[in-house]
Amino acid sequence: MTPEQALDAIHAHADPERAKGAKAYHKADRLYLGVANPVLNDLTKSWRHSLNISQRVALADGLWATDIFEARLAAAKLLTQARIKPDDAAWELIASWVPDFDSWAIADHACMAGQKRLVADPARVNDVGAWVKSDKMWTRRAALVITLPWTKPNFPKPEETAVREQVLDWAASYVADRQWFIQKAIAWWIRDLSKHDPLRAQSFLDAHGQDMKPFAAKEAARFLGAR
Repeated sequence: MTPEQALDAIHAHADPERAKGAKAYHKADRLYLGVANPVLNDLTKSWRHSLNISQRVALADGLWATDIFEARLAAAKLLTQARIKPDDAAWELIASWVPDFDSWAIADHACMAGQKRLVADPARVNDVGAWVKSDKMWTRRAALVITLPWTKPNFPKPEETAVREQVLDWAASYVADRQWFIQKAIAWWIRDLSKHDPLRAQSFLDAHGQDMKPFAAKEAARFLGAR
């Protein structure tokens, strides 16, 4: 399947009125087709079943290059799968998208695909470390979103704890950044961590909560107050 054929399949479900609403909501200046997420899920699921890994990577690359909202979502969905072998090309493509991030929906879909590749090879977290110093807000934010799987272990292995602490150091370095999406990303990480390691989440807030924006500190502590 070529990117053009895939784009035709997406276009077949276009809804101009929905597209207007999506453009107003997401605000990034690109073409929106107004195709619903469940439709994209069905399309990309069928493509994943019919294409081998190299074909999927090539199709995802071509769809991303169109800069059409739904095409970029579909590109990410094509590569969102726990088991992809070999997956080096998939990871390299996902990482290459990060400088293009300019809205939360596209960034989060791509990061979801990237989470699977990081879990498959945690050494790739070292690649993510370079994003923390980026001058682009969306790239810095991605470093927290893509590492969310490390909030989840209730009894982390030593290597999982090491990654968790590394990301918490990144989050701490972000606290002085007053941008809403950065503060929200910090809150998201600590909130999710609090479900599995409330003591560590609380210690982060004890050290940094007073310096976070109030909405972010409140969101981060949402589940701690119930304990």
